[in-house]
Amino acid sequence: MIGLDLSEASVDGSQHKAPTGGEGSGRNPANQGKVGWKCSLITDRWGIPIGWAIDGANRHDTILFAPTLAVAKARGLLMDVKTLHLDRGYNSAAIRAHCADHGIEDVVCASQRCELQRAGMKTPKLPVPLGLRWPIERTNSWLSNFGQLRRGTDRKTAHRLAQLALAITFLLAAKLIDWRDRWSPIR
Repeated sequence: MIGLDLSEASVDGSQHKAPTGGEGSGRNPANQGKVGWKCSLITDRWGIPIGWAIDGANRHDTILFAPTLAVAKARGLLMDVKTLHLDRGYNSAAIRAHCADHGIEDVVCASQRCELQRAGMKTPKLPVPLGLRWPIERTNSWLSNFGQLRRGTDRKTAHRLAQLALAITFLLAAKLIDWRDRWSPIR
């Protein structure tokens, strides 16, 4: 079946450089205060973006969470989401309440496991459960390979949104081509 699998979705943000600055950019605390912008995406189970929002790099991911969900809701895609996978940065009561307001009851935040120390001996580290986060991480990686987003020379928010939409269009076209080739006979 070709289509979206909205049974499980993921939300995450990604940082991008903006060396020329402009509107909608800010100092990136994770990149030595250099100017940049941030994109927040929500994807379906297979990494297909269904909503996105952008702002300056100095914004926390939780600030972009509501606009990202609002875009997906405006497209009529949020009502089919049953489980939402988030990273540790989203683990708060406000985010869970916002999800409940949109009808998403099952929210999986990546949890952190701590090492236990007993009598000076460390127990082996256990893997950190991340849920179904790989699709959003893969999609962010694909989008960061898009040249114009990587260079970040746009100075206006509308231009950045247009470049992001173009990159997502290319991503969707590549996914459709892969899907078509999946059923072609092997030569």
